[in-house]
Amino acid sequence: MAGSGKVRRDECWNLTYGRFDPEEEKLRETLTTVGNGYFGTRGCCEGCSASEHHYPGTYLAGVYNKVPSTVHDRRIFNDDFVNCPNWLPIAWRVGRGRFRNPLEMTIRSYEQNLDMRDALMSRRLEVADSQGRITRVESARFASMDNPHYAVISWTLTPLNYSAAITVRSSLDGTVINDGVARYRNLTSRHLEPLGGGGIPEGVFLKVRTSRSRTEVALCARNRVYEGKREIDARRKVVDEKGMVSEELSFEVAEGSSYRLEKIVTITSSRDRDTASPLDTARVLLARASRFDDMFKEHRSRWRELWDKMDIAITGDRFAQKVLRLHIYHLLATASPHNVSIDAGMPARGLHGEAYRGHVFWDSIYVLPFYYERFPDIARALLMYRRRRLDAARNNARGEGYEGAMFPWQSSHDGGEETQIIHYNPVSDSWGPDLSRRQRHVSIAIFYNLLQYWLHSGDREFLHSRGAEMLLEIARFWASIAGEDPRTGRFHIRGVMGPDEFHEKYPGAPDEEGGINDNAYTNIMVVWVLEQALELLRTLPREVVSAVRRTIGLERGEEKRWQAICRRMYVPITEEGIISQYEGYMRLRELDFEQYRRKYGNIHRMDRLLKSEGDTPDKYKVAKQADTLMLFYLLPVDEVLRILSQLGYPVKDRRAFLQTNYEFHLKHTTHGSTLSKVAHAAVARDMSTPTETWKWFLEALKSDIYDTQGGTTIEGIHTAVMGGTIKIVTRVFAGVAIGPDGIDLKPSLPAHWKRLKFKLLIRGVWYHFDITPHDVSVQVDPGAGPPLTVNVHGKGGGE
Repeated sequence: MAGSGKVRRDECWNLTYGRFDPEEEKLRETLTTVGNGYFGTRGCCEGCSASEHHYPGTYLAGVYNKVPSTVHDRRIFNDDFVNCPNWLPIAWRVGRGRFRNPLEMTIRSYEQNLDMRDALMSRRLEVADSQGRITRVESARFASMDNPHYAVISWTLTPLNYSAAITVRSSLDGTVINDGVARYRNLTSRHLEPLGGGGIPEGVFLKVRTSRSRTEVALCARNRVYEGKREIDARRKVVDEKGMVSEELSFEVAEGSSYRLEKIVTITSSRDRDTASPLDTARVLLARASRFDDMFKEHRSRWRELWDKMDIAITGDRFAQKVLRLHIYHLLATASPHNVSIDAGMPARGLHGEAYRGHVFWDSIYVLPFYYERFPDIARALLMYRRRRLDAARNNARGEGYEGAMFPWQSSHDGGEETQIIHYNPVSDSWGPDLSRRQRHVSIAIFYNLLQYWLHSGDREFLHSRGAEMLLEIARFWASIAGEDPRTGRFHIRGVMGPDEFHEKYPGAPDEEGGINDNAYTNIMVVWVLEQALELLRTLPREVVSAVRRTIGLERGEEKRWQAICRRMYVPITEEGIISQYEGYMRLRELDFEQYRRKYGNIHRMDRLLKSEGDTPDKYKVAKQADTLMLFYLLPVDEVLRILSQLGYPVKDRRAFLQTNYEFHLKHTTHGSTLSKVAHAAVARDMSTPTETWKWFLEALKSDIYDTQGGTTIEGIHTAVMGGTIKIVTRVFAGVAIGPDGIDLKPSLPAHWKRLKFKLLIRGVWYHFDITPHDVSVQVDPGAGPPLTVNVHGKGGGE
């Protein structure tokens, strides 16, 4: 796939590294991951094993394993995203020498590239060994988007100044462990048990099983060597070690000639639909596999079809163009059309690493818009992950004394609460209690995503047969957690945590009394949730409502309580009109942010810094990320103001209210999460200036490609910030808002953008948006049904 000279590439479609930098390798491996929704494989060099600078990792969607660890004399269980067998390893030796990793030799030239359009990762390097032998090694790999079970490598060796007998060793390695996150290394890291390996007529096979969840994973590999178009009849030897199987291919090489190994790998698991034997399936697939070029042609065709639907084209900003395409690429590598048949959610760090143990959080609220606006079938599949765990959410609620469905803060394979009970602080090298499971607002995020999916897709069957039950059970949970104060008639929600995450309890309170009271974001969003639930009961077909009532036992009297909460929910607001993050927040101490910046430099994780000093963020007005301002990220400003007025908190001066709240909460936020920059970019449109909006957007763009949080991206991408930046483009810069009756369009392009083009799928109709500083054009695909009305504000143009 690679030639003898440097390839000229369109930089807006390619992420290219022109030199080898060991310190940057793990970040590059994350950013050059190949994936197809079924599995993802980090961009590690084929010759490398896990080390200080390299980390090969392959992750199958939905494959977890819960194992015990002993920490501080306590036995705890963590459900980990399993690092599955490494299918990459390729090494070679000259004569009877040892097998070599080219990155251990003297590197004369180096280039690594991710072609985002074709989803192909390639590497080209020239190395010299201690004997002065110079070799060029070129490789190209992809995770097939045509068939998700195929992993394919073309690996080419060219001896530039020698001829010799060589042996190429191609391996499948099941001895890998979970070692990609430094702070987890004191925990149990071995998840795979070998079940067998060896030779088969088609090549070699490896079979492993997770130790507790008992998921079987099978891999088969076919290795063929070619000189030009001619296959070489290499001498073959299978080496079967416990948990690792290799095939060694020996042949003669001539100076200046190139020899290409095609390694075709099939990957299957016992979680696959309609698969009785993963190994049998993997063998059948391998027997059907064609050549690299033919398989790549089909793979590329599928990606081109996807890009036709999801590309965002920007004129005037090559950096934003490139990074947005990188974000789009990685989202499709994590969840693709293949996920329609996979029971897996959207892991917060993609199929790219082990951070957060691959768990599913609330931040899918930032990611799902990308899918329901372009690929509603994928969005539906991700929502079905939650639907299949509705009974578990009911059990979670009952276990805490509530009704309805309370989804867990961290979810993995079975829907139980997977949040750890103790947390490691790398600043102080110590463990402390973790109360973050009190972030009940995850259920608000799921409710919001369900309704937005319905609004954009018009999927009536899903709403009636699956969605309505989920929505009403979530509403029921919030009605049960809200308690009425008989003295004031106000409803309160106690013992929770908001999106901020820093504040786990009130200062001095014991852990068992964790949480805070009346988080403003939670309380206001609960009113919105209950209003939407009541509207569903009024507007859904009578037979659907009757069926859901019978299924969940919803009594009509419950609706009266919901209505009361919608009128009398308490919200902490100061006399100056500042929405307090929660009850008592304004009484906390002010923190000297500048003092800590001088002391530590980076203060994003102020919670860890304070705890390392024996202090706690619970004492201070300091937030990790947008909390109160998240209201204005999810809901239109006028909707928030309407709810406040309905609750008895009218806003007299809209502009002053928004600016005051934005400035106050911004002042107290450290942006320890990349999500914070996305949220501030969105709310700045209504609360600040275009310059401020662009600043936050640019910081969000930089966060993963430059790993601006200092070492987090090496552990996996941040899917939420990637989804969030895409949404900022369509929602803030293009100004697209979808309502029940039409599309509002209020463009506000960055000053240097000359043109913005993209497509959205809304209720079965593709809308093509073409926006310049002077004109707006919206077109629909012919014959797709009647389009919605498009209202353009402030620009010329038409439909």
